Amino acid sequence: MEFTIFILLLPVLMFLFLGLAGHKLKPSVAGLCGTISLGTVAVISYITAFQYFTAPRVNGVFETLVPLNMEWLRLTEHLHIDLGILLDPISVMMLVVVSTVSFMVHIYSMGYMKGEKGFQRYYAFLSLFTFSMMGLVLATNIFQMYIFWELVGVSSYLLIGFYFTKPSAVAASKKAFIVTRFADLGFLAGILVLSFFSNTFSFTELMNGSCTSVLQSAAGQTFLGGSVIAWGLGLMFMGGAGKSAMFPFHIWLPDAMEGPTPVSALIHAATMVVAGVYLVARMFPLFIDYAPDVLAGIAYIGAFTALFSAVIACVQTDIKRVLAFSTISQIGFMIVALGVCTGKDAHEGLGYMASMFHLFTHAMFKALLFLGAGSIIHAVHSNEMSDMGGLRKYMPITHITFLIACLAIAGIPPFSGFFSKDEILAAAFKYSSMIGWLMTFVAGLTAFYMFRLYYNIFWGKEHKHEHTPHESPLTMSFPLMFLAAVTVVAGFIPFGTLVSSNGEAYHIHLDIVVASISVCVAVISIIIATIFYRKEEQPIPDMLGKKFRSLHTAATHRFYIDEVWMFITHKIIFRCISTPIAWFDRHVVDGFMNFLAWSTQEASFSIRGFQSGRVQQYAYVFLIGALVIIIGLLLLFI
Repeated sequence: MEFTIFILLLPVLMFLFLGLAGHKLKPSVAGLCGTISLGTVAVISYITAFQYFTAPRVNGVFETLVPLNMEWLRLTEHLHIDLGILLDPISVMMLVVVSTVSFMVHIYSMGYMKGEKGFQRYYAFLSLFTFSMMGLVLATNIFQMYIFWELVGVSSYLLIGFYFTKPSAVAASKKAFIVTRFADLGFLAGILVLSFFSNTFSFTELMNGSCTSVLQSAAGQTFLGGSVIAWGLGLMFMGGAGKSAMFPFHIWLPDAMEGPTPVSALIHAATMVVAGVYLVARMFPLFIDYAPDVLAGIAYIGAFTALFSAVIACVQTDIKRVLAFSTISQIGFMIVALGVCTGKDAHEGLGYMASMFHLFTHAMFKALLFLGAGSIIHAVHSNEMSDMGGLRKYMPITHITFLIACLAIAGIPPFSGFFSKDEILAAAFKYSSMIGWLMTFVAGLTAFYMFRLYYNIFWGKEHKHEHTPHESPLTMSFPLMFLAAVTVVAGFIPFGTLVSSNGEAYHIHLDIVVASISVCVAVISIIIATIFYRKEEQPIPDMLGKKFRSLHTAATHRFYIDEVWMFITHKIIFRCISTPIAWFDRHVVDGFMNFLAWSTQEASFSIRGFQSGRVQQYAYVFLIGALVIIIGLLLLFI
């Protein structure tokens, strides 16, 4: 499968072409070039997936292929950084996810971004992001993943701050970049710890058992009560938590909605934010063997994040921020599914398969939701639900596709979200009834806030618009219809036979009890949302908001976590740490160097008279010097 190199080459070449020569092209031509390039990448990705998953298994599992690998940088005799392509079930699955969503976003942007200044630059950045994400999922070693991990961060910075004349967009791009850099410092530290003890960066060597003896030896060495391998893996998850917006690193994601809406669909719904989930899945064998306690902690972090963000989503009024907090919550579901795994066996690792399944289905219907939100914003020129209402009359395609996505994320059969979320809940109940019931409650909140969003947009009180809203053009409506079709059928894919915790085929068995509970909870939540928001007047939500004013206010302000971070950074880090360091730098370090310069200058001014050019003065100084030496010698011998 050497042809997979074009999955990386096409986007990076298109980035260079549009970045350097795009301004000389018409915007429509630049957009068409970028779209055709990504369409080709999508076709190659589908061919790769078809060939890989239809190939005969080796000892009951899909073979791990490395069609390309070359040494880039040698650090020690055994430790070197390679660049290459690794194909296994989860990387091939991610190829399909990234290429599909990116291709739909490219098509959609032809209509949504039409007439925008910097159109060519926008498509160049989209190509850079796709290249970065593809390089991340195809990495053969953990340091290559880290390199592309940082490129993804740069790409998101550029895309979030695309409207660079808008202060809020600039602030959001810097916030996303800085917060994820804090987390990525932990990721880098974890890589260094793991590679120091394993003497390799290679995923195949780490996973195939060739490093077992050294890793077992390292697992016996402890630091602050935990093994060094557990510390390394925990630090690596810190990077994943930043990228996937897990608490407390979630603060960047809602503000990232300041970028163009198609960017939100691409980066912050379907691809970039699942990088952390992909990282844990990639390192899953090491977590199970050497850091099961860390994996359990990951489950609780995911569960809290899912609940926390779902509560906030229930009171947000900006439709893109509702979807942003929904994304955080759904990523929490995936993290929980990985965390509740207790072994590599297909049954013990049910959560692994469920997490990857939900990653796949969520990518499609969440991209659909964001692109649907973009279609709505394109029609009413506002993000606020108060400026919407009754849009089903004017936007039938957007209405139907948005409803399909809401039903899918709510977990209503036969839509794809039901099948993947049901497997997560089954794995959660198998691990702990507390985790199971908590995630079921969060699933109910998800159904409630999504249909709150749906009714406020398409039903409710119709807002008077300056211009009559209308359906989006075909370039925007086609991706909606395509993703809606995928959302309807994706749940019937025999996903367990393709991706599982140990590579063996796992046939999904629907847990009737768990499925019945989850569907009942979802239906009840939808009914409550219907009672609250279906009609034009909404007295019950207003009454509840006044009755629980403190909770409502706190949730509206995201429980003041942003303010806590600002206090920590400004009052503690800047004032108590950075300011003293800056004072020391200015007055001690700079002062010492200035003193050296001043003393040298003063000394030179004092002795420069010796270089006068007068022979009499030189003879006088010579005689004085000779006398001093003679007297010194006499005193020494006497």
